[in-house]
Amino acid sequence: QVQLAESGGGLVQAGGSLRLSCAASGRTFSNYAVGWFRQAPGKERTFVAAMSWTGGSRNYAESVKGRCTMSRDNAENTVYLQLNSLKPEDTAVYYCAARPRGAGSSVALLYDYWGQGTQVTVSS
Repeated sequence: QVQLAESGGGLVQAGGSLRLSCAASGRTFSNYAVGWFRQAPGKERTFVAAMSWTGGSRNYAESVKGRCTMSRDNAENTVYLQLNSLKPEDTAVYYCAARPRGAGSSVALLYDYWGQGTQVTVSS
């Protein structure tokens, strides 16, 4: 079992930045691929970014590519999502998810563990 806890969300003006954190407990996080997803009010959960369990492979949604960087610190059992040049359409609850080994995936159903989410609100 892996427990995930997101933090770092908040209210920011358009053009600003946030760094979201996903802290893991229960198992060695370095053995897990991790993904970030988001869900805006009234919309489905969508893929944002993912990283393989080795950290050697990362992929990003087109909507955030160039504005978003995912990283991990295995010593701290934490994964980060740096969001820059934020837009009002980035407003959503952001979730991290984990799956044992494997590649980071854009498919939410492939992840076994989810955090509770952190709210990101971008004002215009």
